[in-house]
Amino acid sequence: MSYEIRVLSGYRLMWILVMFDLPTDSKLQRKAAGDFRNFLLDEGFEMSQFSVYARFVNGKEAFQTRVNRISRHLPDSGDVQILNFTDRQYRDIVHFSDQSRRRARENPQQLVMF
Repeated sequence: MSYEIRVLSGYRLMWILVMFDLPTDSKLQRKAAGDFRNFLLDEGFEMSQFSVYARFVNGKEAFQTRVNRISRHLPDSGDVQILNFTDRQYRDIVHFSDQSRRRARENPQQLVMF
């Protein structure tokens, strides 16, 4: 049995960034916001900030699949914005925490397709 190994380009590998501002005035709204956060975590997103979540995906098709899933789980009110950018662009993000520069994030291992 022979396998073909194909390494994906850092320009094809994508990141999804989901940013949201959801109302939390009532108990029902707080539950909806919590459910949305839990949905993102269950979908493999990691929290960058309280209302900012990121996830690594393999290309634009996978990005669109995630957008479709998110759109089916949106709360009734509030704002949700979804950005995508390449792994190369993600690597260049400058992150400050407590007014000092943080070391760049460790990206997931590059995918290998057989």
